Amino acid sequence: MVFDFLKGEFIDVISWLDDTRDTMVWRFERRGQAIKYGAKLTVREGQAAVFVHEGQLADVFGPGLYMLETNNMPVMTTLQHWDHGFDSPFKSEVYFVNTTRFNDLKWGTKNPIMARDPEFGPVRLRAFGTYSMRIADPGKFLTEIVGTDGEFTADEISFQIRNVILQEVSQVLAKSGIPVLDMAANTADLGRIVTQAIAPKVAEYGLSLPEFYIENISLPEEVEKVLDKRTSVGIAGDLNKYMQFSAAEGMANPASGAGAMMGAGMAAGMGAAMAQQVGPWGAAPAAAAAAPPPPPPPAAAKVWHLAVNGETKGPFTEADLAAMASAGSLTRASHVWTAGQDGWKAAGDTELQRLFAQMPPPPPAV
Repeated sequence: MVFDFLKGEFIDVISWLDDTRDTMVWRFERRGQAIKYGAKLTVREGQAAVFVHEGQLADVFGPGLYMLETNNMPVMTTLQHWDHGFDSPFKSEVYFVNTTRFNDLKWGTKNPIMARDPEFGPVRLRAFGTYSMRIADPGKFLTEIVGTDGEFTADEISFQIRNVILQEVSQVLAKSGIPVLDMAANTADLGRIVTQAIAPKVAEYGLSLPEFYIENISLPEEVEKVLDKRTSVGIAGDLNKYMQFSAAEGMANPASGAGAMMGAGMAAGMGAAMAQQVGPWGAAPAAAAAAPPPPPPPAAAKVWHLAVNGETKGPFTEADLAAMASAGSLTRASHVWTAGQDGWKAAGDTELQRLFAQMPPPPPAV
């Protein structure tokens, strides 16, 4: 009976089978039992076993099968002065550490990041993505993060890691100098910069981030709407044709806001015309001739743009161009563009050629 009691009092096999997906550290439950000298310790792939003896970090074991003896427990042997061996049980806490990757962890900016864009000026950016995390130093992670927690999950540290990530992402995006419109093409490089910046900090926790991804960098919704309108105008090219197209689209879709307003305007115009024909109270129109319609408003003066050293200058009136032609800064070969013109053309190939009628052509080549 005494032998059976003693046999049950000592732990012979120490191992851990993890059936969860988020447990990072699990303490082997001794329930007051002692570990027998020569007990078997099984550490599986993707695990590490950390011994804590009397509050001090002792030995750390990687994957393998071990007999707990003085020859493979050097730190414990030093702490207990077991230089000459021992045959009695000892009490130590054993923590199993999951060293595999914890994947598909999310991060994202809570508040916009203020940055200075070379094209748009001050802008507010938002970003989000994913990362993976693993325990690189089991002993340091246990002492710095876990403490005496019997079961530690990834959720308990992911919030802190996200704070570290967001701090570095904010600094990297604000200092990158990359235009907003080009950031989507540089997310991989930005991700590497962030990973290198946060590596020393997470290493202090005994962790590493094998993967880090920036999935999206975006502007506020109202800014994106303005950008979409700007893109639409750029695609339309000719503003007059774009307005004609919008008007035709509104008439084809009267239920839309533009169509409804246009329909109301057409109805009001038709009603006014009918009232003029019928006269007041349905009487016949007066014999006197109707007043002539007012003359149409004068056409807007045409303006021109110049291409100078890869930059667009203008707009200029024809009078401005005439003065420039007299001064020699505008020649027949100068490229010009005006609304309704199909691309850039030499000034001598447009209606501006009359500005050069009184000027001699370039001298012949010698």
